Amino acid sequence: MTDAKMPTRSRENTRQRLLDAAMAVFAEVGLDAASVETICERAGFTRGAFYSNFASKDELFLELAARVASERVAAVQSRVGGLAAAGPDGFDESEISAILEQVLDVGADDRMGVLLMSEIRIRALRDPDVARAFLEQDAEMKRNVAQIITDISALKGIEFRVDAAQAAHLMLTVWETAAVRAVIQGVADESRGGEAALRAATGAHLAEVAHLILC
Repeated sequence: MTDAKMPTRSRENTRQRLLDAAMAVFAEVGLDAASVETICERAGFTRGAFYSNFASKDELFLELAARVASERVAAVQSRVGGLAAAGPDGFDESEISAILEQVLDVGADDRMGVLLMSEIRIRALRDPDVARAFLEQDAEMKRNVAQIITDISALKGIEFRVDAAQAAHLMLTVWETAAVRAVIQGVADESRGGEAALRAATGAHLAEVAHLILC
């Protein structure tokens, strides 16, 4: 049984290393300029290893984007679950915005995540296949955020001026716009505060939206 599991574990390790390398390369030079050779070199594998795991660079790119979104949602679902034990008191707008900021966060390296998601949007504008995959992922993300908003409302007895789906759409739109603008303005640069500065910039906008949609 142990021997049977080894190839699967090794394959998953290879895929993860390729995904990690690709994320760094995509963020550095963009999807179009990132070659399979560069990704393989960064990961320490051959082209054969790449194509035994991914049919194309686009397939890897889409899996990477899906994984980032899944990790974001899993993290905040865990946090929302912990609210049940805290009771209904002491839950205000700042906590709501903090929770929603967490689900919209792009992970350990915010700037890299913003660049990654911007790259997939650019490719989606040009490639119908990528566009379909992107729209499916986007719709799934909105459903997950809407469910989290519904959970917060049920756990804490909070009412919103709009339904959960509309709130999710507003939050995602505001976060994405604020994050991209902050990166363009250099807010996410290490010399200007890096990840913490970017989170503060997006968090301020999310707090404004939370205030507007709360009854």
